[in-house]
Amino acid sequence: MLDLGGTAVFALSGALMAARLNQTFVTCAFFALLTGVGGGSVRDALIGVPAFWLRDFWVAPVILAVALLAWYTPRRWWEGHWLEWADAAGLAAFSTLGTAKALAFEVTPLAAIILGIVTGCVGGIIRDVIAGVPSILMRPELYVTAAAVAAALCGVLILTGVQQTPAMAIAALAGFALRGAAMIWRIELPAYAKEG
Repeated sequence: MLDLGGTAVFALSGALMAARLNQTFVTCAFFALLTGVGGGSVRDALIGVPAFWLRDFWVAPVILAVALLAWYTPRRWWEGHWLEWADAAGLAAFSTLGTAKALAFEVTPLAAIILGIVTGCVGGIIRDVIAGVPSILMRPELYVTAAAVAAALCGVLILTGVQQTPAMAIAALAGFALRGAAMIWRIELPAYAKEG
């Protein structure tokens, strides 16, 4: 359920991006697909297993349903920060899922955490690049940091014996809380400043 939920909210962020850019429904659905499965597909390719969404019957229908929902919802309902909050939820969910899946495939702990970060971040990066907007990576906001917190906490909890489901839930909530705090209070990392 967390996997489908993460896919849905990331797909929503992709669909809303296309809607903001006044694109067609086809583009809306395509953005939903790329954002919803992009990071997990890269993770699975690196692990050497078939992409998760190719064998899960529900992923494609969920993405299509989310694209339809975004497309037919009046603009006033999702103006504001819906895109950012959907992206934050997807980031937190997929960072934990990516770490847990990598650990299940006996990837070393640090590499599993890195794969969790990749799973959480890559879909949004692909979305931004194709949309032609500045990537979140090029802004000082806590984005990758929130993914790293979720992924690392998930890895630590699982490796110390906490059951996978509660470990993932706790880690996802922590990552979402950090990303949400960064959006609300404009928490940023310091930028590199080379002294004269």
